[in-house]
Amino acid sequence: MRLRKPDAAPTFYPELLRLALPVVVQNLLSAAVNSADVVMLNAVSQDAISAVSLASQYANILFMIYYGLGTGATMLCAQYHGKGDLRAVRAVEGIALRFSLALSVLFAAAALFFPEGMMRIYTSDPALIALGCDYLRVMSVAYLCWGVIEVYLAVLRSIGRVTICMALNIVAFCLNVLLNAVFIFGLLGAPRLGVTGVAIATAISRLVELACCLAVSARSRDVKLNLGYMFVRSRALFRDFLRMSLPALFNDIVWGLAFSMYSLILGHMGSDAVAANSLVTVVRNLGTTACFALASAGAILLGRIIGENRLDEARAGASKLWRATLVTGICGGLIILLISPLVLRFADLTDTARHYLRVMLMINSVYIIGPAMNTTLICGIFRAGGDSRFGLICDVLDMWCYAVPAGLIAAFVLHWPVLAVYALMCTDEFVKMPFIARHYRRGDWLRNITRDELFEAAE
Repeated sequence: MRLRKPDAAPTFYPELLRLALPVVVQNLLSAAVNSADVVMLNAVSQDAISAVSLASQYANILFMIYYGLGTGATMLCAQYHGKGDLRAVRAVEGIALRFSLALSVLFAAAALFFPEGMMRIYTSDPALIALGCDYLRVMSVAYLCWGVIEVYLAVLRSIGRVTICMALNIVAFCLNVLLNAVFIFGLLGAPRLGVTGVAIATAISRLVELACCLAVSARSRDVKLNLGYMFVRSRALFRDFLRMSLPALFNDIVWGLAFSMYSLILGHMGSDAVAANSLVTVVRNLGTTACFALASAGAILLGRIIGENRLDEARAGASKLWRATLVTGICGGLIILLISPLVLRFADLTDTARHYLRVMLMINSVYIIGPAMNTTLICGIFRAGGDSRFGLICDVLDMWCYAVPAGLIAAFVLHWPVLAVYALMCTDEFVKMPFIARHYRRGDWLRNITRDELFEAAE
């Protein structure tokens, strides 16, 4: 299942589009589910929106962990698939499953037994804590399924089976929206559960998605969802996974925790700020859908090309990728501007929260160009060549030595207004952009990381 070597450079774009379009659909569906959650909870209460927004920060953190494991595995799997070594791909899947299952159990146990402590980290409002605890207890079931699903889908995408991944996500997302309506509003004879209904819908949809993954695995001839892969041993691959994948994992954790800190800062500045930010996050996710899909597709395509040792072609493809991302980033900003009036019209918020929302949307119409470009370079181009350390170092310095401390000082020492604090935290992506561009131009990221005789060495 080796990628055909293109005859001319222009074929890079059709192949990139083929890989990116299913990811765009998945991202749009994910954003649509989040939007549906917000719209439905908007009919319940502002507290319901705020509680789910804060409790979902743990899902966001966990997603970043899974995404880090998945993209870390993709770095190895894409290159070994380009080389034609499926045994190595299966071994990498097993290594990723070991980590994802351990973390899933940890988060599930915390959500089940210590939900109140988890909520108190983000808010001191008793009403939000009570609603969030009900949500987290049920979500513990979803956490257990999620880690297995994300690793398997990441491996399938790395070998080019993006359409199957899209189909599985469509089933899960559509079921999630349907069940949200049923359990939030008490349709079809179900009880009216509000916030808890959102968690129940998510848990059921994850269980169904896991069952669908097992069905796909049963018919697969190459890579299966097989827990037995966890026991495939290769010391060389394990060392490579630790050396390349764990920096990607920690990079995404650092990035996710920093965004979680942004929510924490806003959470302690009032429920109006939380409610506005929760809606802005949904809209921003819609605007960045195509950008992040290009990063994901680019990592797969460039990784395969590098695995086939076509380094000059990979360098030319990387140049095309970041140019395409710049265009989609600008388009994403325009999308935010176009849908902002609709969001403001239907948002059931206080006057203060509505004012926050209006200004935050304007800020994000420009802001998303930064994460679009940086994500493509760090998570797409650099990781395709096995370079995951630079992104980790860059985000630690930028977000934890600059943006988070600046936000904390502005909010709680200088007592700046909410919108000034928010705007300050949104400068993070532009501060690191020149350093990322310099690293790209140097070309140190471009490496073939595959090895020969992996399993003979292990034996």
